[in-house]
Amino acid sequence: MRLDELLQEMLDRVGEVVASRERLRALLDAVVGIGTDLDLRSTLQRIVEAACALAGARYGALGVLAPDKTQLSDFITYGLSPENHAKIGDLPHGRGLLGLLITDPQPVRLPDITEHPRSYGFPPEHPPMHSFLGVPVRTRDQIFGNLYLAEKQGAAEFTDDDEEIVVALAAAAGVAIDNARLFALAQRRERWLSAAAEITSVLLGTVRRQEALQLIARRAREIAGAELVLVLLADPGFEDARYRIEVADGAEGLVGRILSVDVDALHTGTVNLRDVADWPAPVPDGPAMAAPLAAGPPTTSPTSSAAGFPGSSPSAATRADLPQGVLIVAGLAGDGSDDPALLSSFAGQAALALERARAQEERELLVVLEDRERIARDLHDVVIQRLFATGMQLQGVAPHALRPEAAKRINAAVDDLDATIRDIRRSIFELRAPAGTTLRTELRDTVQAAAETLGFRPTLDVTGPIDSAVPDDVVPELLAVLREALSNTARHAQASSVRVSARAADGEVLIRVEDNGIGTDPAAARGGLINMTERARDLGGSFDITPAPAGGTILTWRVPLG
Repeated sequence: MRLDELLQEMLDRVGEVVASRERLRALLDAVVGIGTDLDLRSTLQRIVEAACALAGARYGALGVLAPDKTQLSDFITYGLSPENHAKIGDLPHGRGLLGLLITDPQPVRLPDITEHPRSYGFPPEHPPMHSFLGVPVRTRDQIFGNLYLAEKQGAAEFTDDDEEIVVALAAAAGVAIDNARLFALAQRRERWLSAAAEITSVLLGTVRRQEALQLIARRAREIAGAELVLVLLADPGFEDARYRIEVADGAEGLVGRILSVDVDALHTGTVNLRDVADWPAPVPDGPAMAAPLAAGPPTTSPTSSAAGFPGSSPSAATRADLPQGVLIVAGLAGDGSDDPALLSSFAGQAALALERARAQEERELLVVLEDRERIARDLHDVVIQRLFATGMQLQGVAPHALRPEAAKRINAAVDDLDATIRDIRRSIFELRAPAGTTLRTELRDTVQAAAETLGFRPTLDVTGPIDSAVPDDVVPELLAVLREALSNTARHAQASSVRVSARAADGEVLIRVEDNGIGTDPAAARGGLINMTERARDLGGSFDITPAPAGGTILTWRVPLG
């Protein structure tokens, strides 16, 4: 009998050794298996499956911690069918007993999860679970997430051996997860660098600002897996930190909107899209990153937050101190923790695209201005002189004409030459005016706009260097006076013709509006006429209302150019 007992005890010991050897072999196989693929998502799924197989659990899950380490951002499950997932609804976020492992990352083993005081309960349609084993998963010195196992098969609860082997698996899983994350980071960096090389090749050729910025936004969105990428540029019409959305990849309807940007918050990371009072669209889910557009190395790295975005309070900095723009990547699929430095290089690419486009536009403008200057010089030195000489010759011949009709025709030809010379001089002034929107074009646009209310287009005469001689502070006053004068004529004059004359000469700029209407009483001036008088007086000039010789009214507004 004693011999039989000893033999049975030896067999039991041998069975335990064999079982332990098999579990160790299974653990080694699991460790090898979870490291066969460097894709992070599939690695996490294999870890959960291996843990359930080693511990004999019916259900398993791996909860991934959010960047703030206070809740779960992802939940990979095993043992639940897609139908069960659909019935359960939202997956856990780390409350109750699951949150215990978040606040205190130590292994937890329970015979019945429902009896624990931190138990939060299960949602409807959730399968019943009692025995529980939870183990933290660490990557280096950080907690990546937690392994949750439930419903030990063939036993009432998980054993010490189950806990030990799952802890060992979690240690190996941390290494596999770290490798997968490093591999994903290397791939993402490679894509960023490839895209940067693509942008650089574009910048080497002819740069069209809008096309370059759209390419940058599109590639940034593709690489970062973002929901929305915005390129904001400083609006020259504002002195504070307000920016216009120039490119919006993912929400094209936002282009042209104005946003107030808290530049200080942009650098500190304390910003949140939900705080933007004038934000015109729903807030994208997921983290966001922002980087200022600066052609040189950024003085501060871009910020990243759970929903990071420039806030609505404008910075106290002046326009000159503010970045020329902001590159924003919102609604990131991952945590975005590794991408801020990479986004900086892309922001630098965007700034470089702006600088290159501006430089090319300036070079093209310089070529145009040089050509216009040459044409103006030739017109002045050659064409006008020849016309003037021809006019002088005709004037010398006119007294010797045998017939009065011939003398009359010669004098008419001389008048036409004088008018042609005036037109050429006007063209010379236009050629030497700055490119783009000029006072001359604004006068023409204002007169054209008045044609709708007048019922006819007024005649416009412009004399002298009005584009270059009139100071910038006088231009808006002058245009306001002209608009008011044309508006008054349309409302009260009952005129059928209007002539507008603008002249810069003799140290003053003059606007004269003459109509053939019913006339007006200068003593009864009110409203707009008084405003025109005050505008002239504020600039050291004068405003007069006189009757036209053939009927109608003449408004004359003049201010000194000094």
